[in-house]
Amino acid sequence: MKKIERKIISASRRTDIPAFYSEWFMNRIEAGYCTVPDPFNAKQVSYVSLRPQDVQVIVFWTRNPGPLIKHLSELDRKGYKYYFQYTIIGYPCSIDPGSPPIDTAVKTFQELSGLIGKERVIWRYDPILYSNETPLKWHIDQLSYLIEKLKSSTKRLVISFIDPYRKTKIRMDRETGSSFHLAPDAFEVSAYDQLIGWIEVEANAAGLEVQTCAESADLKLSGIKHGKCIDDGLIRKIWKITVSKRKDPSQRKQCGCVLSKDIGVNNTCLFGCKYCYATSGMKSAENNFKKHDKNSPSLVGWYDLKKSNYS
Repeated sequence: MKKIERKIISASRRTDIPAFYSEWFMNRIEAGYCTVPDPFNAKQVSYVSLRPQDVQVIVFWTRNPGPLIKHLSELDRKGYKYYFQYTIIGYPCSIDPGSPPIDTAVKTFQELSGLIGKERVIWRYDPILYSNETPLKWHIDQLSYLIEKLKSSTKRLVISFIDPYRKTKIRMDRETGSSFHLAPDAFEVSAYDQLIGWIEVEANAAGLEVQTCAESADLKLSGIKHGKCIDDGLIRKIWKITVSKRKDPSQRKQCGCVLSKDIGVNNTCLFGCKYCYATSGMKSAENNFKKHDKNSPSLVGWYDLKKSNYS
């Protein structure tokens, strides 16, 4: 028998499981496992136990946890520990066409926080990008509104800045249209110095801790720390349990997250954010969604492994 080690489950950096795949996720919770094809080799499949005794914590990443909220009581009854990384920005449709309207997202955020507590709902405002449609003033106005609305529903704000990934640049050039263009210095963190200073002052005044996500720039002078989205310290604080402090080697060098197992699949999110690094385009996402079966062990297709080799 191969012994299964207890794991933190990431659900998921690669796609929005709460928004689009909550039924599949709950079916896998009931089954006690799922399978995950390797992102670079679909023939290499991992068996991931989802039994309560094998899961330390589940970290959900989402722009709309609404479809999953009705299942949280079941997760609680089964004894799962979990928290949410919840993105609300409110970009214009030219770059962020599918996300819920900002007022709807705020209401859902407040509802979720009321159910599970504000320490377990982390607000993400990332990635930050400057463009002709989203200059400094746009971000200040947007953040002013969101800080006021969310300050009583969370304790932490996570920020990052758009990364110069080749596929991100290509997709934004291809899909945003001729009327949209990034600022010439959009990929330079120093361009955001004024906004960073404003965020530090206003967020702190609202009682929010500000952290960065996978940023190489040192913002300590602005009072902003490097953060961990999969955070051993937060887990220890909330549940008084100790998890591995080992950095996840599969993540970027700048990422501070501790080791976890991601159960998502790239190119399956249907929100269509043009800056997304996990989705190459809506056509790929839509094609993969057609291959999704809520009863399958895997998110896309039907990959299964014999459980007899595991305990």
